[in-house]
Amino acid sequence: MMPKKVVTLGEIMLRLSTPDYKRFVQADSFDVTYGGGEANVAAALCNYGLNGTFVSRVPDNAIGQSAVNHLRRYGVDTQFVAKGGKRLGIYFLETGASMRASQVVYDREGAAISEAEASDFDFGKIFENASWFHTTGITPALSDKAAALTETALRAAREQGIPTSIDLNYRKKLWTKDKAREVMTRLCQWVDVCIGNEEDAETTLGFSSKGTDVTKGELNLAGYQDVFRQMKEKFNFKYIASTLRESHSASDNGWSALVYDGKEFYHTRSYEVRIVDRVGSGDSFASGFIYGLVTGMPAKDAAEFGVAASALKHTIPGDLNHATLAEVVSLMKGDASGRVQR
Repeated sequence: MMPKKVVTLGEIMLRLSTPDYKRFVQADSFDVTYGGGEANVAAALCNYGLNGTFVSRVPDNAIGQSAVNHLRRYGVDTQFVAKGGKRLGIYFLETGASMRASQVVYDREGAAISEAEASDFDFGKIFENASWFHTTGITPALSDKAAALTETALRAAREQGIPTSIDLNYRKKLWTKDKAREVMTRLCQWVDVCIGNEEDAETTLGFSSKGTDVTKGELNLAGYQDVFRQMKEKFNFKYIASTLRESHSASDNGWSALVYDGKEFYHTRSYEVRIVDRVGSGDSFASGFIYGLVTGMPAKDAAEFGVAASALKHTIPGDLNHATLAEVVSLMKGDASGRVQR
């Protein structure tokens, strides 16, 4: 039996991060890897035994090929990655510690995916035998062309009866709140499952609730529930889910998730995580949640799988979540001892 196919669409970037928690001004070398929200999801799904199919556009040069090869190492189907454009987007990461926050600097203007056209892709073929389609709010933020491409893909998936999901993922360095609300409101009419925290819901869709300040590191579940009800009423999403981060410091966080099906709110188990690398943690929740839904788990169990997977991701350097299916299931069952496996 063929594994279920999940298609993701977005940008893959070159990541240059400072080693050993150094600041940018201290570093005279960078650690190199590749990543991006939708690519991270595709790779994690392959790790769990599904067919993660990544759709993007990269330059036809050695750097573009290196990004593709990186994903192929982890089983991602890259046959629908188009070639063209001048450059691969780059982001620089300075990893924080204790009370010092991590810093990201983008260098992605003019990246290949931002100039992609819908005609570069055959979505009829791409979505053949697909069980799910996922994208994020990062891709449409790159350019008007990327926003149009994202909408074309969402509409094509809906027309073929394929469930769709989007992670709101607002990035203030890429676009304004007004532009985000205009574009994301249009895109969300084609979405079945919405993933995003309360802050993203406010900045990208305009939903807000009083009494929440994410910078305080405290949870206000009532505030989230209020926002989720507003989102359900406007867009009729089948499920709305969010990770919940309690930021004690840049090194130690509380981590859980909330899911709403229009009738019931479910708050998952909470994990206390010591952070090695938090980049990609939201993507690892999205991939785990999608894995659960695609394989027939109830939404509660899918959320538990997603939050366990993403708790493990915090312990792994790089963008991708290399936690195995067995490791996630073990953590879900309560084994958080971290004992050496012999």
